[in-house]
Amino acid sequence: MSSIGRAFYSVGFWIRETGQALDRLGCRLQGKNHFREQLSRHRTLMNVFDKSPSVDKHSFVAPSASIIGNVHLGPGSSIWYGCVLRGDANSITVGAGTNILDNSLVHVAKSNLSGKVLPTLIGDNVTVGNSAVLHGCTVEDEAYIGAGATVLDGAHVEKHAIVEAGALVRQNTRIPSGEVWGGNPAKFLRKVTEKERAFVSSSAVDHSNLAKVHAAESAKNLDETDFQKLLYKKNARDAEYDSLLNDHSLNVPK
Repeated sequence: MSSIGRAFYSVGFWIRETGQALDRLGCRLQGKNHFREQLSRHRTLMNVFDKSPSVDKHSFVAPSASIIGNVHLGPGSSIWYGCVLRGDANSITVGAGTNILDNSLVHVAKSNLSGKVLPTLIGDNVTVGNSAVLHGCTVEDEAYIGAGATVLDGAHVEKHAIVEAGALVRQNTRIPSGEVWGGNPAKFLRKVTEKERAFVSSSAVDHSNLAKVHAAESAKNLDETDFQKLLYKKNARDAEYDSLLNDHSLNVPK
């Protein structure tokens, strides 16, 4: 990029940054009513009615995720790409160190046929697999919800329980601690092994650590990411050049 091109790029970048900062300031000044605007770009955190999300500063919410309304997110937890946590008709609480993976949906129920108020409660160090659906249910600490599983209204997954991938946990089902359930509808399969219990614990820690990397990368501005791309390209070229030199040196006659 030429020096003139670089200058135009920098000016354009700072104009966009200033515009976005003014937009955020304007939303704060409008308070709880800014959501009423008909046209709006994607917002990771969004008020609804008089409810606003509460997100711990040490948690990670991916840029393409949506945290809406009465949602509380604890420290060290992560909400990954494409997830939606919609706390409009009721509340959603996510504990500490919990990971809700890509494209999952967490919703609530104002009431059901039995007239119960059904928030969604998710404990500490829980892993919710990709494309899972949790609706008006309770998931206790260190439980594991497999990819594509669905847990419906009033269901209760106890501590250290595992719901297998693709399972359907029907309304008001209770899965006892230390059991593996699977199928459609989900039924008891067997007891959780020590190896599985260790895996569930390590899975929560691994995803929390990985979330820190993604949070750091998401926080970078365009200048930083462009510089890194150039640096990676340079290093890749130099590595290839060095390898050619080394191969050539082996063939030099002595």
